[in-house]
This record gives sequence, structure tokens and C-alpha cells, in this order.
Amino acid sequence: MNFKLVASDGKARAGVITTDHGEIETPVFMPVGTQGSVKAIEQRELVEVGAQIILGNTYHLYLRPGTDILGNAGGLHRFIRWEKPILTDSGGYQVYSLTDLRKIEEQGVTFKSHLDGSSHFFSPENVVRIERQIGADIMMVLDECTPYPCDREYASTSNELTVRWAERCKNAFDKTPALYGHSQALFGIVQGSTYPDIRESSARELVQLGFDGYAIGGLAVGEPIDEMYRITEFCENILPETKPRYLMGVGTPQNLLESIERGVDMFDCVLPTRNGRNSMLFTHRGSVNIKNATYKSDLGPVDELCSCYTCRTFTRAYLRHLFQVREILALQLATIHNLAFYCWLLKEARVQIQAKRYASWKAEMLQQLHRESTLDTH
Repeated sequence: MNFKLVASDGKARAGVITTDHGEIETPVFMPVGTQGSVKAIEQRELVEVGAQIILGNTYHLYLRPGTDILGNAGGLHRFIRWEKPILTDSGGYQVYSLTDLRKIEEQGVTFKSHLDGSSHFFSPENVVRIERQIGADIMMVLDECTPYPCDREYASTSNELTVRWAERCKNAFDKTPALYGHSQALFGIVQGSTYPDIRESSARELVQLGFDGYAIGGLAVGEPIDEMYRITEFCENILPETKPRYLMGVGTPQNLLESIERGVDMFDCVLPTRNGRNSMLFTHRGSVNIKNATYKSDLGPVDELCSCYTCRTFTRAYLRHLFQVREILALQLATIHNLAFYCWLLKEARVQIQAKRYASWKAEMLQQLHRESTLDTH
């Protein structure tokens, strides 16, 4: 993997990540395909909406379909018929969310499957082995995601463990080959909750280990939004300019624009797909609940400024009707639109960074996105 910075505007960056499965132009939003599928949308449609890279999740793919099946298929790319890049989370966040079903120790974490209660063990070494078997272009190290709030002592102890695990992941990665004829990269994950000194220690130690890219984890877990921005900017000031920067699990269109201005290159979040399946659509003039009665006879597109298949082809009234009668097509069309909007937003952000107009464009976009749609006030 290679990262090239092609333009900047303040701290906002436009770059290109080159992988064996293609180039990724940054800033980039990565749709979440936890179990080898982005919910309610086909791979063909992902390409059409502009997705450059998708996510898989090690925890879920390890449990189902399992690494033997993925290995026999030639890796996740071939199994799901996706020819563009894939990033896999280590599954750490999912394991740690099983608060009553896991035990964290120096060697790793023992957990019980949320599916059948069976016992499993993740160590830094076997997570790297599993991610090699999955075959993603970008792999994440095993880390502990601290809850919010947590006290300083816990945040410090947890981060020290995360850094030791990161070093073990790096050693295992360096000693094991890629399995499917394409190269893989490994990202470290900065932790430390909302404590700047712990975050600084985490970032500096990870940079010294020399990863291919760096993620900021442990945010968007309940902390005030200003705290998220503060910690993001703090970390970005330490991480190297020559490597891609990934803010994990974030977030709303507003979050993305603010974080781009602070130097973030990569994002993922379930928000556009989850909200879409629940009738909440993102548009150029704010989010709308398409199930509202005001759309019952509205024959206009969801978003007049959007060129996605949903907006080109169908009306607000039809989409509302599909949700009202609980047709599966409603989930698909809403997801297509929301992902198209997110992909457009970050593509346009890149254009504005290259034109040195990012700050003024961002201010205009935020004003539009915060504005309540007049259609919902009828």
C-alpha cells in the first residue's frame, strides 16, 4: 500500500491510497459491510453510488462463515465478488461490547459468541492470522476500545495494553505472508479516551513501531462532540503527514466535514445505512424522515440536487409508500441514496481542498445541513 498527499488546504488533505485492488481517493467514506455485505444494497450498486472501499469485520467473519470457507473461496474479495479494496476491523470493538461475555488478559481476550455462547480466544497473533485468511487490503490491529466515561488510570492501563498488542500484531504481520497474491497493509489504532497525554503517548509509540497508517479509535462512544473534535485534532497533530489517517466509527455529515478540516482522510460509520433503513434520509438541505405524512402526495425526488438512482427515478411519495407498506425495496432505495450522498459529500470535499476553498465551502454546507427541511414543517 502507498499513500500520496496530492493537495492540502489548511489541515484538510486530499490524497491517494494505492492498493493492489485499486486506488482510493481521499477523503473517503467507507460503507460498513460487517458480515461481507453492506446491508440492503448490492455490490453492483455500491460501485454505482461511488464506494471506493468497504469494511468487513474480523469478529463476525470469523464466526460466520468462518476462515476455512473464506480460505477455500480465495479470500473475502472473491467470496463476495468485490474487486475494489476492503478494510477489516480487528473485531476488538465487537468483542469488548460483549461486556458480560469476555475476559481481557495480557495474552488476549477470551469471549463467548453472541450466536451460541461458544468460547473463543483472540490474541494479537491469531487476529493477524485471521485477517490474513480474510485477505483484506488494510488490516487493523487488535486493540481495546475504552468506554466513555472512564477514569485516567483505566485509560492509561488500557492504552499500555493496546500498544503492547499493537507491537505483537506488527511482529506477527511481518512474519506471515499474504495468502492470495495481493499485498496487505496494517494500521495501528491510537487510544487513550479523552486524556491528551495518554493519546500523545499512544500516538508516538505507534508511530515509532512504523505502521502503514494510523486510526483514531475510542471516539464517538458517548463523549461530547466538542471533545471528539478536540481529541481528533490533537492526535492529527502528532500522526505523520506521510501516512493515511482514519477516524473510526464517525459519523454524521457534519462530523465528517469538521474532521476533514482537522486532517482526517478516512471514515466509516453505519449511520447512512442504518438511518436509511429507518426512513431517515440525508439531503443537501438537511435530513428528512420520508415516512412523514407531508410526503404522501409529494411527486418530487428525495433530493433535487442528487443524481443517484433513487433520486433520478422515484418520488418522495413512492418511497414513503414503500416504507408504509413495509416493502424491502424501501430499505434498498433509501440506502442507495444515503450512501450516494455520503460518497458525493467526500468527493466534493476533495474537489474543494484541491481548489483551496475548503473552509468557505464547509461553512456553506454546514449551514445547509443544519437547516431543517421546509418539507418537514408543512
